[in-house]
Amino acid sequence: MKIIIAALTGLIMVITAFAMEKTMPLNSNNSQSDSIVLGMGCFWGAEKRMSELPGVLDAESGYAGGDNARAGYEDVLNFERKLRIGRASGRNHAEVIKVTFDPQQLSLEGVLAKFWESHDPTQGDRQGNDIGSNYRSAIYYHDEAQKTLALATRDAYQQALTAAGYGQITTEILPLKNYITAEEYHQDYLKKNPNGYCGLGGVNVAYPAADHTKHAVPPSASRQSTQPLASKDLNFAQQLVVFESENCEFCAQFKHDILDHWQSEMPVVTTMNPNPPADWVLDKSLFASPTMVLFKAGKEVARYTGYNGEKEKFWQWLGFQLLTPEQQKIAFEQGTERAFTGSNLDEKRPGKFVDPITGATLFLSQTKFNSGTGWPSFIEPVEGSVTYHADNSGYMQRIEVRSASSGIHLGHVFNDGPPPTHKRYCINGNVLKFVPD
Repeated sequence: MKIIIAALTGLIMVITAFAMEKTMPLNSNNSQSDSIVLGMGCFWGAEKRMSELPGVLDAESGYAGGDNARAGYEDVLNFERKLRIGRASGRNHAEVIKVTFDPQQLSLEGVLAKFWESHDPTQGDRQGNDIGSNYRSAIYYHDEAQKTLALATRDAYQQALTAAGYGQITTEILPLKNYITAEEYHQDYLKKNPNGYCGLGGVNVAYPAADHTKHAVPPSASRQSTQPLASKDLNFAQQLVVFESENCEFCAQFKHDILDHWQSEMPVVTTMNPNPPADWVLDKSLFASPTMVLFKAGKEVARYTGYNGEKEKFWQWLGFQLLTPEQQKIAFEQGTERAFTGSNLDEKRPGKFVDPITGATLFLSQTKFNSGTGWPSFIEPVEGSVTYHADNSGYMQRIEVRSASSGIHLGHVFNDGPPPTHKRYCINGNVLKFVPD
């Protein structure tokens, strides 16, 4: 009986071990995979960026490097607030990702090369629009071999950054401490929310090594940093420059929403290089993409950082650079010019009246008529060029007319116009720009 029981026990142990071997996930202790923990600012973008690297098996969002062995998202944010106002001491966690990869397909140097290229490691306790020690750049290693390679790749990338005009790397390189997996809603966040925020953007300086992968080369490994813009090709008096970065979804969205329809009188150019043209001056370094910078006489006078579909907000920013104070009051505060004082009242030449910011056509000259009211009047706008909004201000019920392209206030529409429309678009002439045929 004892022999039978022992045999059954042994058989059960064999079956259990076999089942565990079949179901055990790959991790850093498995000879088939390795892992390293990296901090690159907000872990949403970092997770997406690293998971796209061939040979990466998993990228998991988490927290690490802090004193608290147990913490969640709100704990990290609250602790950071207390640190800022001096009501706490110690070390906060950084938002990190645990990158698990197959060394047979991708070397650790390949992972670190992608890490260096995918964010700005010179910013200290910030990344993109996110500021705080919880957004610091970090490499948390689990053995001496990883430490040695982390330091070596840092030094190599520092040489490339220095040659490109960047400062010192601030990335902390320390043993892994108190790693905590982030909440489920943070995992694969940008896959679940394609339009979600991602402030991650590199500096367009390639990692210098050429052969840092096995069988799989990161898409960015062979990329060379682009040349700075040539000032001779730009408008020195006034030039808008859009600074982009590779694999930037928000840059693509800005192009789709704004640049593909550009008619503004403002000259615009895009670049993948984060540096201004030679002899031109940025007020400060860039930390997110896209960043739109307005230069006048070769010096930055205004910038718009980041973009996530807010078209009217961008055009309002540009409008404050292009419009006079009187125009701004009409455009953005629903103001009204005094009768018979605005421009374009007596304009009768063939042509078109356009939005002063976007350049989009609003009215054609053949639809203009003399209403005698003291404001330029039209029987109809160009199709799709305006939007309508209820206006109950001033104890009146009116229909406000705004530009569809920029959202600025134009005037009102009334039902007392001539045929065939019987409409009177009463428009402030100071927010119209006339372009003759």
